Amino acid sequence: MVQTKTRLSVTIKPELKALAEEVARESNTSTSKVVSQCLEDLARNRKEKLMIGYYKAMAAEHRDFARKSVKVIQKIAASWGD
Repeated sequence: MVQTKTRLSVTIKPELKALAEEVARESNTSTSKVVSQCLEDLARNRKEKLMIGYYKAMAAEHRDFARKSVKVIQKIAASWGD
């Protein structure tokens, strides 16, 4: 898959620009790559938080279903002994 890139112009605090340049030098890469990586990390973290929320909601639904099902299953199982 061919990835395309687009240009983005942003205004940031001078200390953030200095940090991005410092990280770029340390990583032997460009400031654009540093900023892109930060945004990719942010996107991944947001997606992970959403997924955790969905899994927690599913777990709560499953617990509720199991709680409600126990009574029915107990009645059915009790009738098998007759």
